[in-house]
Amino acid sequence: MHKLVICVAPVGMWGKGDNNPITPEEIAEETHQSYLKGASMVHLHVRDTQGNQTSELKAFEKTVQLIREKCDIIIQGSTGGMTALDAEDRCVALNVLGVEMATLNMGSVNFFGGVYINTPEDIVYWAKKMLDKGIKPELCIFEAGMINNVKSLGEKGLLTGTLYYNFSLGFPGALPATLKNLILLVDSIPKESPWLYVEHGIKNFMPIARAIAMGGHIRVGFEDSVWLNNKVKSQSNVELVEKASHIATEMGRDIATVKEARKILGLEEMG
Repeated sequence: MHKLVICVAPVGMWGKGDNNPITPEEIAEETHQSYLKGASMVHLHVRDTQGNQTSELKAFEKTVQLIREKCDIIIQGSTGGMTALDAEDRCVALNVLGVEMATLNMGSVNFFGGVYINTPEDIVYWAKKMLDKGIKPELCIFEAGMINNVKSLGEKGLLTGTLYYNFSLGFPGALPATLKNLILLVDSIPKESPWLYVEHGIKNFMPIARAIAMGGHIRVGFEDSVWLNNKVKSQSNVELVEKASHIATEMGRDIATVKEARKILGLEEMG
């Protein structure tokens, strides 16, 4: 079994307050401290000073710069978010020096009473951008049928090397976060493909432990949940990373360094 890659998603979707890091300095410091506790990758959105998604790159570029001054953690940008931004504006993070990976949502899905729109045309557009820039896509799956869209992109020559999947479960309106559904998704991809588990609003670490035991990688952070357990909220992203790392170690699964994570995820194949 590969060593465990821990990704931290430090910025919550609720804007300021409740210890949510918003400024470049705050995000960079949370990222660095999470790195020291075992995180080898950070997932970042382009957000303004109020925490809203934006196409303005100044703060994002400064955040990446400050992170790079502190550590060599893998920096992952996002093309996602429930937003009115068009396909081009949603992928502005791909234009920032230092971004090695990016999320690539593999279809549209019902979210929070609305629709999270990722059209086939837009998916191809983002995939081409990533391929041209040498950025590794994280193939985000919210419903089982989206795995077929991965095959379609591969046939178009838009995916190369190791395919790396993100199974995002538990979003209201989408695939529930059950063990049965996770097993279905894992069994639907090539056995050698690395995958990462994300659960929206997760209230305890039992699903995280299951994913670790199944050989998956994990993401924790305020973007997904602030809960350490059913009763206690975390005061920082660092606490969430530290707990995940501790659980994995107690289970006998070693934590990947950044160098090891790059090899596991196929980043070395990107040159």
